[in-house]
Amino acid sequence: MGDMADMEQLLESMVGNSFRQVPGVGALVIKDGKRVFGHCCGNAYIDCNNAEKNRDFTEESLFRIASISKQYTVYAIMQLVQQGRLDLDEDAGQYLGFRLVHPGFPQTKITVRMLASHTSGLRDGIIYCIPPEYSLQEFFQPGGRFYEGGAHFSPVTEPPGEYFCYCNLNYGLLGTIVEAVTGERFDRYMEAKILLPLGIRGGYLPSNLSEEDFADLGVLYQKKNGEGKWQDDAAWRGVMDDYGASRPAHDTVSMQNPYAEQDDRAQYNLKKYRPGTNATFFAPQGGLRMSLAGLEKTLLMLLDGGKIGAQEFLSPEALGEMTKAQWVFRQNNGDTCDGALLSYGLGLYQIKGDTSGRVCRSRRVDLVGHTGQAFGLYAGLFFMPGTRSGFAYIMNGIGLSEEDSRSQGEFSGNFIWEEKIMDALCGLML
Repeated sequence: MGDMADMEQLLESMVGNSFRQVPGVGALVIKDGKRVFGHCCGNAYIDCNNAEKNRDFTEESLFRIASISKQYTVYAIMQLVQQGRLDLDEDAGQYLGFRLVHPGFPQTKITVRMLASHTSGLRDGIIYCIPPEYSLQEFFQPGGRFYEGGAHFSPVTEPPGEYFCYCNLNYGLLGTIVEAVTGERFDRYMEAKILLPLGIRGGYLPSNLSEEDFADLGVLYQKKNGEGKWQDDAAWRGVMDDYGASRPAHDTVSMQNPYAEQDDRAQYNLKKYRPGTNATFFAPQGGLRMSLAGLEKTLLMLLDGGKIGAQEFLSPEALGEMTKAQWVFRQNNGDTCDGALLSYGLGLYQIKGDTSGRVCRSRRVDLVGHTGQAFGLYAGLFFMPGTRSGFAYIMNGIGLSEEDSRSQGEFSGNFIWEEKIMDALCGLML
């Protein structure tokens, strides 16, 4: 019981208003297939003018879960592979309906597998989420509205199929491929085929959430002043899903580009959107709104080898493709994100407990899963391969810029918030 009480105390100590604290946090641990810990504290919503309107952070609070979303997009991809409707090693352009080719490597096909493993030779640029009236081709054709002078292609020293570089645009393309193959809008397909079978509340469009889910939608915060500059003593500022009482109109969406300087609050109507042309605005790479309770259901599916109860959600072969290393760092074949990513599967990555990617300070713990980091959110879902143990956590704000040296980890390539919580959670799993 001491360890559990210590973990609760740690989470409680993380909540506050200083630069290394967070507005709210929740975490849970599964050991040998059973939950052994779960605790939430702080706020999912903060009203700066009236504290009585603050909402508690609970296991049912929904947040934009950032890059943890990537695995759900790949769940859809792998189910289509199982059905024989999609081939991981097919030219992605064959599904997208236009020639997708790196100008520096015109004879190299960019495959679905390369997109999912971030070895496609594509790059984010500043913008990777574009309005529904535009086609994906606007990223890749000279003169295209979002071509950015070719910024969406790697340098010729980083060839497709060989070099790893984490790229959110890859998953915008994967979401569009799901649409092209199924003929259905990405958000609707994901709700029917992925979220509903998993029993997960939430979705990709805040405007289309049920009344109950919208009432549980939490805000992501950063410590910035009125000019958008990081400031330790500033109040928490909502930067994502801070709608208050003003709910967006049904079937509308706003852009989600963390690298863009502007704060794009414009709403775009989806009435005329044609599935299979551009799913980037759904943010298949990071736009899923879900809760800690939803992460637990996902974790149990992974620990049960792709099954939900007696039903097969993913085949062992499909899950094996996702969890195995499709790329491994070897000296100069990839960008490791400051040593945090040394191998990557399909929507999931591997952490070796004796490398710079480790999350446990004093013990070797090997993990498979994914983190999420965007707009102030820090979250993670991981399990120990070969066991039925894992953990999940969500924090809904940070008080420091990631470029600030005080945000850097003390013993790994991860950020300080990730190190602190994952090191402790690993201890409860063992």
